[in-house]
Amino acid sequence: MNSSSYHYNASGGLSYRDSSSTAVTKNVIILALGFTINYINGTLIHVFRKHQIFYVSPRYILFIHLVLNDMIQLTTTISLFVFSYVFYKINTSLCCLIITFAVFTTLNTPLNLAVMAMECYIAICLPLRHAEFCTIKRTYILIGWIWALSAVSTLPDVFIVLATEPVHLFYSAIFCERDNLFRHPVSLKKRDVSYIVYFIGVWLTLFYTYFKIFFAARGAKEAKSGDGGAKKARNTILLHGFQLLLCMLTYVGHVLIKALSYWFPKHYVHVVFVCYIIIQILPRFISPIVYGLRDKTFCKHLKRYLLRTVGACVKPRTPVKFMFLY
Repeated sequence: MNSSSYHYNASGGLSYRDSSSTAVTKNVIILALGFTINYINGTLIHVFRKHQIFYVSPRYILFIHLVLNDMIQLTTTISLFVFSYVFYKINTSLCCLIITFAVFTTLNTPLNLAVMAMECYIAICLPLRHAEFCTIKRTYILIGWIWALSAVSTLPDVFIVLATEPVHLFYSAIFCERDNLFRHPVSLKKRDVSYIVYFIGVWLTLFYTYFKIFFAARGAKEAKSGDGGAKKARNTILLHGFQLLLCMLTYVGHVLIKALSYWFPKHYVHVVFVCYIIIQILPRFISPIVYGLRDKTFCKHLKRYLLRTVGACVKPRTPVKFMFLY
């Protein structure tokens, strides 16, 4: 996928646009999903900040980085979605800034999930060496490498634009999608090559770690009479796999859109809208469920926070006593 912005009302290359009612409906759906997911993620971040136990666990640090990354990604891509309907064209410099953040965070998600898969693999298959391999310092270094790898794929496009495009382009307005901005043939070829490399690397990592975890959970089931833990591990692995499958569509999203557009040329804008929800929104809706709500420790503190919040809202107010002067 070019970037999240690639999936917006792509009517810039069409002879028609959505009707007013369809445009309003699409924007309401996207905004509702975005606000809901960001509110949930904001709650998870608040719970993380309030409890020191999460600060010393690489798993939770990686999880909260994923949540923060998803919030930035949703905010930038939904902003572009709304701008494409409200303004249609925006300033090129602003477009470049937003798309850069959108591409950064979109590429970060599969890489972050791959690192979390490795941490989970070490915790289950190499428990005695988990404390040695998964330290807090190494966790932050890995997060830095995640951003560095995304930068290697994204920043060269910005430099190519600065070197090849005339200066007045950055003072003009364009329909903000990646192919309109990063349109140099070198950028397009580099995008395809880098996405193939990312796709193969992430897929091999996930394939190896999750099959190892699956067989470890299966072995635990055979060794113990109770299979509750093994069953939950298998269910978690299935959810991880589904989420990561959606996230890895990021690397082939632009090809998928072209194929669907060829089959349904009269419904291009609807194809783009559906692909945006499936590839961008849905994986970020699953993240809080897989890593937040299903984790016993995190869920326990989250329930306490929610109970306190609800209790504060329903707590009866102290009646006000008035003093009358006679």
